[in-house]
Amino acid sequence: MTDLLARLGVALPILQAPMAGTSTPALAAAVSNAGALGGVALGATDAAGARAMLAELRAATSRPFNVNVFVHAPARADAAREAAWLDALAPTFRAYGAEPPAALRPIYRSFAEDDAMLAAVVEAAPPVVSFHFGLPDAARLAAVRATGAVLLATATSLAEGRAAQAAGIDAVVAQGWEAGGHRGVFDPAAPDERLGTFALVRLLVRHLDVPVIAAGGIMDGAGIAAALRLGASAAQLGTAFVACPESSAPPAHRAALLAGEGARTVMTAGISGRPARCLANRFTALVDALAARTPPVLPPGYPTTYDAGKALHAAAAARGEHGYGAQWAGQGAPLARALPAAELVATLAREWRESRVARDA
Repeated sequence: MTDLLARLGVALPILQAPMAGTSTPALAAAVSNAGALGGVALGATDAAGARAMLAELRAATSRPFNVNVFVHAPARADAAREAAWLDALAPTFRAYGAEPPAALRPIYRSFAEDDAMLAAVVEAAPPVVSFHFGLPDAARLAAVRATGAVLLATATSLAEGRAAQAAGIDAVVAQGWEAGGHRGVFDPAAPDERLGTFALVRLLVRHLDVPVIAAGGIMDGAGIAAALRLGASAAQLGTAFVACPESSAPPAHRAALLAGEGARTVMTAGISGRPARCLANRFTALVDALAARTPPVLPPGYPTTYDAGKALHAAAAARGEHGYGAQWAGQGAPLARALPAAELVATLAREWRESRVARDA
């Protein structure tokens, strides 16, 4: 654990997950300034947006931080499937006085093909860079490594962890099935073992020679302590930080997250085109209903499906209905707390230390 924390440049074994569309430079800076590792995600922006985010972050902290990019396979058009999806969503659009888009666009580019984003990341030379949905090719990986960044990559299985280690990744983020947001599987069409966080951590710790960071369902210091006892070198928390005032989560997302026992989550591909865990809402119910049809109506791929999802959310929100938003959250959602980021980090650190002392007593 100590070796990884020293490489990351942090005092606490706590990483704030870089959540696209939710984590902000202000959130990341507050976390890093409190002694943990803050993070921002570039998957939902372009190179110009990335430069602006990183400039804002550097102005707010002199501490290390993590910059995350999405390395998904570039979108492939499927006109028939896209048309069927839009046709199935049309009645819901019309219920809110809108029409679905005439066609769908792949709204986000993959780091695997975005030369401008690669240039922006290399230029910024962030202390830590993490990869989600897969690994860049050798040339891109070498370019990022040459900046001196510590490299992290998400793995949801032992095979993905081994691939990350073979590519020279410095530490692997073990993302369990409990985790909120987009599942980091390299190939969403392949069978998913759906390993829980702690089972995955043990597998990776046993079979890999690089440090493992536990992610998924961890919401408090006791969870951090449990992950570390299983061999993880640190824990990454995302949902725990969504309700912080520094995040960009909309009020409806915050309210649903803080609903206590009512904060139920589901895994769905219907919002973006890739499996992702979110709070159950009107959108997830609609996706389930479409999948139950004969024949089922299934979403197109990522990120093309997201174009329809964002349009439907905007149409419904304009009429005061916020149940079609992408309210990402992990299974630990009922444990969420609304605290300023620095206070939350201090609370997590205190709980972790207390759990460690209690175990040793």
